Amino acid sequence: MNTWTAVYERTSTGWSGYVPALPGLIVTGGTRAEVARLIREGIPFHLEGLAEEGIVPDPASVESEAIAV
Repeated sequence: MNTWTAVYERTSTGWSGYVPALPGLIVTGGTRAEVARLIREGIPFHLEGLAEEGIVPDPASVESEAIAV
């Protein structure tokens, strides 16, 4: 099992989310919980597609940090 970093953003119509280490995996939804669910469901499917293209992403290639300014 790998741990992937997901980024969630509030939009004018709900929420969006993406996984920086998985190019092309972007989802939208009405709530953050919905977007989190879609990201979790999308990761295995997206990894299968990338593997078919010979792309093996590294989940450790992205780190996140909250910075207070």
